[in-house]
Amino acid sequence: MEYNEFVKQMEKHLEQLNMVLDEEKIKKFYTYMNILISENEKVNLTAITEPREIVLKHFIDSITICSLIKEEDRIIDVGTGAGFPGIPLKIVDNTINVTLLDSLNKRINFLNLVINKLELKNIGTIHSRAEDAGNNKEYREKYDVAVSRAVAPLPVLLEYMVPLVKQKGKIICMKGPNSKQEIEDAKEAIKVLGAEIEDIKEIKLPFSDIERTIIIINKSKNTPKEYPRKAGIPTKNPIN
Repeated sequence: MEYNEFVKQMEKHLEQLNMVLDEEKIKKFYTYMNILISENEKVNLTAITEPREIVLKHFIDSITICSLIKEEDRIIDVGTGAGFPGIPLKIVDNTINVTLLDSLNKRINFLNLVINKLELKNIGTIHSRAEDAGNNKEYREKYDVAVSRAVAPLPVLLEYMVPLVKQKGKIICMKGPNSKQEIEDAKEAIKVLGAEIEDIKEIKLPFSDIERTIIIINKSKNTPKEYPRKAGIPTKNPIN
């Protein structure tokens, strides 16, 4: 996609979110898209490779949660994959400090390439499983916000995310439509891990029928030391 067409696509969608980005930020998104398309031919990073779809389903989708994040927040993106939503959030708000967590080294290499090419500051990567990071003193209860996009069923995902967030911090889970059952299934995990639901937002991505559920959870007390359990256990045996 030519740059001018990319700008049109971004601005059209941003307008629907009541957002305006300066040219420098738009250029960063354009560079990011091109690196993603190019590197995806060598390493499987995403099934979404058509430029218009990248704009909508990766970039715009990621920044639908911008209003939930404050300047200078310390954020961890759990199971970030090719950098979503963490890198788009960082491009939009340069004041935030972002950590991208992923268990696959090939993705970490890609993320470091993007960070260097876009010359982003106060953003780094952790090559680790979420359960191991949650038990590491360096990361446990150190973040203002944990974000994640459709990584695992909600009871499992929360065991990955909640231990990483400070008391009074926020957990933002980005899910597809029809998440009511997942939310119901996660009630016990939310309570056990020391959190409570603040809000559930149902949105549609601009100019599409794509529905999203954004689940916002507050961390009301410290997570018990036994969570997260060892790697693999949350998936096999979710809290219920």
